[in-house]
Amino acid sequence: MVDADQTFVIVGGGLAGAKAAETLRTEGFTGRVILICDERDHPYERPPLSKGYLLGKEERDSVFVHEPAWYAANDIELHLGQTVDAIDRTAKTVRFGEDGTVVRYDKLLLATGAEPRRLDIPGTGLAGVHHLRRLAHAERLKHVLTNLGRDNGHLVIAGAGWIGLEVAAAAREYGAEVTVIHRGPTPLHSVLGPELGQLFADLHRDHGVRFQFGTRLTEIVGQDGMVLAARTDDGEEHPAHDVLAAIGAAPRVALAEAAGLEIADRARGGGVVVDERLRTSDPDIYAAGDVASFHHALFETSMRVEHWANALNGGPAAARCMLGRDVTYDRVPYFFSDQYDLGMEYSGWAPPGTYDQVVIRGDASRREFVAFWVKEGRVLAGMNVNVWDVTDKIQQLIRSRARVNTEALADPHAPLDSLAS
Repeated sequence: MVDADQTFVIVGGGLAGAKAAETLRTEGFTGRVILICDERDHPYERPPLSKGYLLGKEERDSVFVHEPAWYAANDIELHLGQTVDAIDRTAKTVRFGEDGTVVRYDKLLLATGAEPRRLDIPGTGLAGVHHLRRLAHAERLKHVLTNLGRDNGHLVIAGAGWIGLEVAAAAREYGAEVTVIHRGPTPLHSVLGPELGQLFADLHRDHGVRFQFGTRLTEIVGQDGMVLAARTDDGEEHPAHDVLAAIGAAPRVALAEAAGLEIADRARGGGVVVDERLRTSDPDIYAAGDVASFHHALFETSMRVEHWANALNGGPAAARCMLGRDVTYDRVPYFFSDQYDLGMEYSGWAPPGTYDQVVIRGDASRREFVAFWVKEGRVLAGMNVNVWDVTDKIQQLIRSRARVNTEALADPHAPLDSLAS
């Protein structure tokens, strides 16, 4: 029975951690809630960093999960700019801050997130080399894009994943010249495969982005600390005033690993291994958000999901599990993106090699359609592009595991909710 004598500690001040703290209170927990954040900003959401806020369409304050006064009003002990450097599982304590403060926990939630992968090439120490993960990164990059657009400057982006493409779109809207270097054959190849990856290549080319596929950066050339060019392994040299490294993110597992918790194989995405209740290998420690690696029964595989919806839903699920509620975390993975006049939502999990066909409903040439990744007649994933209010129906198809008629699936006049039996 949870009571006021218990202390729940949350490590990580992103969306998952903040929503977990909120859920503990809304579920009636009256004990201590300690939320430790290594950033000095209050917990915030990350999608605006590469979308509305980066484009100057949203104010800075719009990114925060709660108003600053909310934490004190809900008796959340918020520690900003503090790093947890040790977990003692035997004593059930965490140590944090420069003064080595030690607090005991009854339940502990790790919501430590992920960090951008670094380019391991010469020149990364130059002033014009950027990453985008934190609010401070977005503030700096927003200033950079403004200047590049004003001066007709060049931005080179390493990586054509979601962050790379969203920043490319933002940079073009500011008026900057953009070149994207990507090792794969198409953008987003590891998520969408070649069929839909090509659509995003065409979209960006239509807006003036240049792509170099099948190559990687080997050196960033500079002078007096400033970027001048970016070299690739095919011998090309691309003019650049700034470079963005957008080559993915790595789960922040060092704290969990040092505490002896089970860590997933990096080939499977890494992360802290959790069960269907988001418990780690220690029954009093939970993990949620980008750092958690869980076995998804629906897709029969282990996965680590780095997107907003996983933090939004995973944090509250972990909080309820910490309270002893009977919760199984099996949400269908979901994410969204906005690039130029294209808006999309993706539900499911279907990397290349897991599906046998892609079915298109609508007009892909007009970028107004729904794509389905199908294996043996079952829908594994769906992406709606400039088509709205279909996410729930797509997720129902995925969850049903029903065999569908692919001709009906491709027919815009056949109701989606009639296809699953």
